[in-house]
Amino acid sequence: MKIELDPGEARVIGCLLEKEVTTPEQYPLSLNALRGAVNQKSNRDPVMSLDERQVQALVDGLRKKHLVSDRSGFSGGRVTKYKHRFCNTEFGSFKLDAQELGIVCLLLLRGPQTPGELRSRSGRLCEFSDVEETERVLAGLIAREDGPLVVKLAREPGRRESRYAHLFETGAVPQPREAPPAPPPATAAPAAAAPVTDHAQRLAALEREVSELRQAVDRLESAMRTESDAGDR
Repeated sequence: MKIELDPGEARVIGCLLEKEVTTPEQYPLSLNALRGAVNQKSNRDPVMSLDERQVQALVDGLRKKHLVSDRSGFSGGRVTKYKHRFCNTEFGSFKLDAQELGIVCLLLLRGPQTPGELRSRSGRLCEFSDVEETERVLAGLIAREDGPLVVKLAREPGRRESRYAHLFETGAVPQPREAPPAPPPATAAPAAAAPVTDHAQRLAALEREVSELRQAVDRLESAMRTESDAGDR
């Protein structure tokens, strides 16, 4: 199964999945409610600011992909409302259990995340007993027979955990920045050796000068003692 979404479409699908679970009494969503969910400032990354026309264009594009349906008169009202056909519907065989759906929804709404982040943010969508259970569900989403839905990213420098990203959005998988390569030892050694050698040479020269001065002082003191002894006699 191959579903490709641009960032705006991924946000719309994520919002519909989320609201279906968290506010079922308000689902399906009107265009105005969907716009509010898309532009929501909490639990979104990045935060978007789309107008009604832009959200309508995204919905129309998803309708053409058969991922969203629209009907007038949902729940007896006259306003057109929208529901997803992304998964777990009568229109296709793409099924996700509650935990799988929770992870996919969070990745669509907030981008790449660690297992710990997914567990801590999933409370309104599903339950995970611990991070290990989250990792097991992620592994199942990677090993699906109909193709992986998420990917484990290489751990970035400075991060303790690897992040996971969904595979629905075009260009959604970021590549971690590479640390600048360390200079090879062969090039670094001469620069360090030069000042050490120069310092040693200067130190040896100073030691020779001090030794010569001490010898001169000893000879002068010896001569003064000899003159003093001769005067006493």
